[in-house]
Amino acid sequence: MSGTTQTAAERTQTTVEVHCTGHVRGVVGEPYVEFTFEGTTLRAFLDAFCARYDVADLLIAETESDAATTGWAPELESLPGTWEKNPEGDQTRCYARVTVDGQFNECLAGLDTELDGGERIGLLYPFIFCC
Repeated sequence: MSGTTQTAAERTQTTVEVHCTGHVRGVVGEPYVEFTFEGTTLRAFLDAFCARYDVADLLIAETESDAATTGWAPELESLPGTWEKNPEGDQTRCYARVTVDGQFNECLAGLDTELDGGERIGLLYPFIFCC
């Protein structure tokens, strides 16, 4: 034992249903898996899932440039409405998305989204496909 104390949330076992698409499905080998991990956040889930299945490089952006791409849509100086994104280091790669019950994690609390168990986690890569 390392001497570090885990909080109750870190010791909590949470089970979610994971839906995998594209290259993530290729690595995992199944379109759906039930996955149990220690913790109650999307971050704890991703840490455990990526430790079990080698998909971190497909999903998680290390830098801001990994999370963005230039494209065919013009960049606007001011976007309409309220736009928020996860901070650098807590973003998905461009063309990858993580969803909780069908909602992008960016629309929730990012990687700090609380999970009660039973949620459907979507690991989507590529999120968009073009010929």
